[in-house]
This record gives sequence, structure tokens and C-alpha cells, in this order.
Amino acid sequence: MTPEFPLTACPTDRPRAVIFDWDHTLADNWDAIRAALNHTLVTFGQEAWTVEETRLRVKASLRDSFPVLFGDRWEEAKQIFLGHFAQHHLELLNPLPGSAELLVHLKERGVYLAIVSNKRGPTLRLEVEHLGWRGYFGHVIGAEDAPADKPSPIPVSMALEGSGIAPGPDVWFVGDTSIDMECGHNAGCLPVLIRDPYPDDPALLQHPPRWHAPHCTRLVDWLTAIA
Repeated sequence: MTPEFPLTACPTDRPRAVIFDWDHTLADNWDAIRAALNHTLVTFGQEAWTVEETRLRVKASLRDSFPVLFGDRWEEAKQIFLGHFAQHHLELLNPLPGSAELLVHLKERGVYLAIVSNKRGPTLRLEVEHLGWRGYFGHVIGAEDAPADKPSPIPVSMALEGSGIAPGPDVWFVGDTSIDMECGHNAGCLPVLIRDPYPDDPALLQHPPRWHAPHCTRLVDWLTAIA
């Protein structure tokens, strides 16, 4: 699928704030997520998911997605998933290429940074600390930290608290899935997709990105070119 509007032009104005998704936007933890999810699916008599299926389907938070997957036993399934994930996620966590350079570039230029993820808040903050990145972010907001999770705009408002910056076109919401783009639109921010290749996701037609970059390094290149 290709977008219905041109995505080749790079931004011309530096953002005042950038709100990042976490998994497969700044950090790679998909091996741990897929292993824990497949362990849970098999435990409940379901088929394991392929890498492609996991990337396509894992977008919503546990409290939004597990009732659909596991019905009335979703809270039991949640505990099984979290137990397996807790054993392995830090050893399998790695920064994505260019992500550290992107954070340094933005921070040095006074851009306010935050995270809004559908990974549970305590786990998310543990991973951010593990990579030594907590100092980059004003707020790190995960699933269940707000009354509603992405794509609700509520976590975005929480992420900007205390910054003096309101949601608008000078606030980028950067992520790798359609639910990130939807969240950006819902919050009134500028949605930026980081994904290679551009995903075959019909939801992106309803909530399209303003720009598409294949990786963090391309964003650094764009930002460096802005006067």
C-alpha cells in the first residue's frame, strides 16, 4: 500500500516538542514481546503468531487488546504474559539504529521530549532507565497511567504537562503504527511515521502520517537540514 499523498518532502520547521512511541520507534523489544505473547496464546490453546502477525496486530494496550484475545480470562492471560515478559525483556532490549543520536540532537536544541506508549508504565520506565535515557524525557507515560490509553489524546496531554507547550502542529507524535498516527491526529499533533517499508495498513488511510521516515537516522538528517 502506498499513501495517497506525497511523503517525500522533509519538514521545514523544527518542532517545539516531540512525543515518541517506544517499541520499534526508539527501542527494539519485539523478540521479548512476541515470545511472551506466543507463550500466552499457546497456554490458552491458540496458535502462535509469526513475526509479521505480531508486528501487524500488537498496537493496543493489554487492557484494550487482551479482552478481545482471551475473553473472560483476559486478566489471567495478562498475568501469564507479564510474568514471561518480565523474565526476558531487559536482556533482549536494544536501541534502534539512530535513536540515541536523534534524542541527543533534539535535546541539545532545546526540544521538549516525552514518551507515550501502550506498554505498561512500570515496565516502560524500567526499560527507559535500563538504556540510560530517562534524562531525555519530561514524562514517560505508559499504558494504565492515564484513564485511557492510545489512541486516546489523554496520555498526550499528560506527556506535555509542565512543558508550557500545547498540542499543535509544532508538536510531533512519532511512532511506527497506525494507532500512533491516530493518537497524533486525535491529540491535534503532527503525526510522523517511522517504519520501513511503509506498512500495508488500511487504517493509515484514515489517519495518515504527515511525514514518513524509514528510520531515526533519516529524522536526524531532516532536522540537521533545518536552519
